[in-house]
Amino acid sequence: MIDETAEEIAGMQTHSSSVVAVKAARALRELTEREFPTVDEYVRALERNSNALRRANPSHASLHSTQREIVESVADADVDSVEAGKERTLEAIEAVVKRVEHGKRRAAKEATSILESGETLLTHDYSTTVLSALTRAVEDGAEFSVYVTESRPRYLGRKMARRLAEFEPIDTTLVVDSASGDVLSECDRVVTGMTCIVEGTLYNRIGTYPTVATAADRDVPVATIGSGAKIIDGGFAFQNEHRPASEVMREPAEGFAIENPAYDATPTRLLDSIVTDEGVVTPDDLPGGRERADGTGESRGKQ
Repeated sequence: MIDETAEEIAGMQTHSSSVVAVKAARALRELTEREFPTVDEYVRALERNSNALRRANPSHASLHSTQREIVESVADADVDSVEAGKERTLEAIEAVVKRVEHGKRRAAKEATSILESGETLLTHDYSTTVLSALTRAVEDGAEFSVYVTESRPRYLGRKMARRLAEFEPIDTTLVVDSASGDVLSECDRVVTGMTCIVEGTLYNRIGTYPTVATAADRDVPVATIGSGAKIIDGGFAFQNEHRPASEVMREPAEGFAIENPAYDATPTRLLDSIVTDEGVVTPDDLPGGRERADGTGESRGKQ
């Protein structure tokens, strides 16, 4: 199960970073079903398999932080038997899963406070947290018009559009990524998910930065939604992932190169609100936010 989960993460078969973190955590349960002669060997196996899961996607901060928490909770516990180590592992896994899933649900609930019925929204890519937020708002009686970008080259936005189209109160329109600048004039707000926020930078699926930058130029408020566990204050260096060229073009590239980065970097100063399970804040409210905003201590900061 661990090897299969690592392959799934590496292949981006699961798109949500929160879902990735939960799946990876649960995959470690497999070790508690194996036999180990000593505690040291069990802990080494736990570390080795956790590292394999982390290497599968070096860009997901929540994957790295939750895996590190599980391993450290066992390694630092000084257990006196393999069985005690396994029990400690299961407890840590359940604690991590509960916190991630609760944080995701709570962030979606908090996001409903900034979404007003009747708004026209633009969202990029496929975010389960954004989807959950819109679902909650609709259940409370809200109605929206939503533009969804295709999110090329893997077209994850198409999945988002199909899911939103299931709700009658949501008038859903799919557009190509490059059309976001054209439709923003009709939008009241941009809403995105987040892979992570590290030191004043939002890392999210490729195409987020140009969409947010254009929204800032058009004076359209931008909100990003995600669990507070995705906001990292030190101890994590984001590493972008470069996907296969075949996702961009199937035929051979003759005489030119193809680059296919999975994520881009958006300065948080371009955001108006950051919604987590702890509430709605502005970029200035992040650790070191005022110093990082744009060199003057000022961000857009509208709600």
